[in-house]
Amino acid sequence: IDGDSFAHPSYHALPKTILRRGGKPAGAILGFANMLLRLYREEQPRAVLVAWDTLEIPTYRHEKFPAYQSGREFDDALLEQLHVLPEFIAACGFQNAKAPGFEADDFLAAAAAAEERRGGTVLIASGDRDTFQLASDRTTIVYPVRAGEMARVDPAEVRARYGVEPAQVPDFIALRGDPSDKLPGAAGVGATGAATLLQKYGSLEAALAAGRFPAQAESLRLYRSIATMNRKAPLPSLRSQKPTWIKAAALARKWELNQLAKRLEELATS
Repeated sequence: IDGDSFAHPSYHALPKTILRRGGKPAGAILGFANMLLRLYREEQPRAVLVAWDTLEIPTYRHEKFPAYQSGREFDDALLEQLHVLPEFIAACGFQNAKAPGFEADDFLAAAAAAEERRGGTVLIASGDRDTFQLASDRTTIVYPVRAGEMARVDPAEVRARYGVEPAQVPDFIALRGDPSDKLPGAAGVGATGAATLLQKYGSLEAALAAGRFPAQAESLRLYRSIATMNRKAPLPSLRSQKPTWIKAAALARKWELNQLAKRLEELATS
């Protein structure tokens, strides 16, 4: 699960009047917990990993391209909840992944690669379409489309949406650009143009070798490296887990989130 990509919308969607003990905000915690419990109930995974960005420390992406993700501002109330959410994840018996220099996406890529190597199947819950590069015959992206509704994105769906293979998604992003990450892309090339180029040449590198975008070659290679998830990000153990709902319920009670505590206690006895 991409923790940040669900915590942020939860924070903005739920009333700011939802508070926990000490009058501290709790909307992001509650919204995230609801999503986590629903996903767990529906999918019954053998293990859960929640990946987080380290917002206060730049990654190699920021260092190579200072404009990357620039201008993003986060409310203190959201940052405070992002700080304590991993405690809730751990109380549920699940794993967190967070480390300076890496983004949540990198841990998702590393975890998917590790699970595929052991012959398992993977579900990646993320609202970030960059994760489409991870879709494979063993890995499916669970992508939120409407409140509470998730689309399943497999390689065929990536082809239908973008006109490229999952492995070509970083090249596609480099050519098309990504306004949310402040990646400008190739001059005059939109989504259709990027897909057409990749259908013709197979890769960004092959397009550059054929003489396309000579003045932008180094920039486009940089954008592709920024859009490529790092499958070598450090992971915690992903052994099979047994949820500790009672422990999570006790934490929810301590936070005075009694409705959430009640749901967790019901899960523990079901």
